[in-house]
Amino acid sequence: MEKLTEEEIHERLAIVPSWKLTETKWIERKYRFSEYLNGVEFVQQVANLSEKVNHHPFISIDYKLVTLKITSWHAKGLTALDFDLAKKYDDLFLQIKR
Repeated sequence: MEKLTEEEIHERLAIVPSWKLTETKWIERKYRFSEYLNGVEFVQQVANLSEKVNHHPFISIDYKLVTLKITSWHAKGLTALDFDLAKKYDDLFLQIKR
């Protein structure tokens, strides 16, 4: 997969506005849950999806706060896949948060 240009990155960030660009090669989002186990369930679903596509985010669980960071190592930066997954992670969050 091809690395996105700076312009393409900013266009795609508009589609996933809760995600932030960090260190020019990562996108990151924090998800807050009302219950600890809801966050753990979310992480399990993120892990399952990530395993299916063989593209894995950095995940940190801090009680009711889950942080995801994504980049594409082989491309040495962000690719379309990173943003596609960000959108899918957001969709998973909306399903669990209900």
